[in-house]
Amino acid sequence: MMKAPPYLKPGSVIGITCPSGYVSEARVAYAIKVLQNWGFKVKPGKTIGTEYHYFSGDDAHRLADLQDMLDDEEVDAILMGRGGYGMSRIIDDIDFTQFNKKPKWVCGFSDITVLLNHLQARYNMAGMHSPMCGAFKPETEQADYLLSFRAAVMGESLSYTTPASIYNRTGNAEGILTGGNLAILAHLTGSASEVDTKGKIFFIEDIGEHLYNIDRLLLNLKRAGKLDSIAGLVLGGFTDMQDTERPFGQTIEEIISDKVKEYDYPVCFNFPCGHQDVNYTLRLGMKHRLMVGDDGGKLMSA
Repeated sequence: MMKAPPYLKPGSVIGITCPSGYVSEARVAYAIKVLQNWGFKVKPGKTIGTEYHYFSGDDAHRLADLQDMLDDEEVDAILMGRGGYGMSRIIDDIDFTQFNKKPKWVCGFSDITVLLNHLQARYNMAGMHSPMCGAFKPETEQADYLLSFRAAVMGESLSYTTPASIYNRTGNAEGILTGGNLAILAHLTGSASEVDTKGKIFFIEDIGEHLYNIDRLLLNLKRAGKLDSIAGLVLGGFTDMQDTERPFGQTIEEIISDKVKEYDYPVCFNFPCGHQDVNYTLRLGMKHRLMVGDDGGKLMSA
C-alpha cells in the first residue's frame, strides 16, 4: 500500500538541496523568492553553489546535505536544485530511518528519478515528479505548469489534458502512477530501486538521446517485463532527439508504438511533462485515472 507524506500549507518549510549536478546560487535565488511569495518558508542546503567537477560537491558532501534534509524534522518537503547526474552514486548510502518516521515530499525529475523510484520501490512512498529550481523565472512565475507544483504539494486535485495524436491508443485505465526518465528507469533495472510497473499507469520521458538508444532503452524495459502488465502508458516530452548519420528509420512515436503494439492498454502521447518548457507536476505513487479518446487524453488524480 502506497503512503503519502502530509501535504503542505502556508508556513510549511521547503528545503532545497542539490544531490546531483552543479547548480548556481543565482539559479536557486529566484525559486526561493517565488516559494516565499507563495507563503512557504525555505531552508537552503549546503550544496547550493558548491561544485566538484560536474557535481554540486563530492559524493560525501552531496550525501550529507541530502541526509540532513531527509532527517530535519522542520522540513516538510525537499525541492531539488537540479538533476543531471549523481543520485546513483549516493542512493545506497542514504539512511531513510528518520524519513520513514516523518516522511516529506521529495520533488524533482530527471536524475531525481533514482530517488523518487527508490522511495516507491523500497518504502512505498509517493513523491513529486516536478519542476526544479531552474524553472522558477520572472517570465514563468504565473505559468500554469509552475502553479501546478504549488497545487500538487498543497494536495489539490490535478487534471491534465493532451491533444489528439494518431499514435494514441484509446481506452481508460486506473492505477498508481509511476515512472520518470526513461534512461534512468532502464539504468535501475536489476537494482534495489527497480521500477514496479505491474497494474500501474506508467509515465516516461527523455532528452538528448539518439533514436537507436531510445529503441534500446525500451527493449531493456520490455525484456524485463516492464511493459507487458501495465494499466496504461503516458508519454511525456522526448526532446532534442538525435539521429545517426545513417538514419534509424523510425520517428520517436513509431519507435514507442512498435514496442507496445501487441498490448491493448491505452497509450497517450504528447503529455506536457519532461525536459521542456512546459513541465507539469505529477504525484508519483498516487492513484490516477487515464482516459484516452479520439479527441486526446486526460490524466486525473483519483
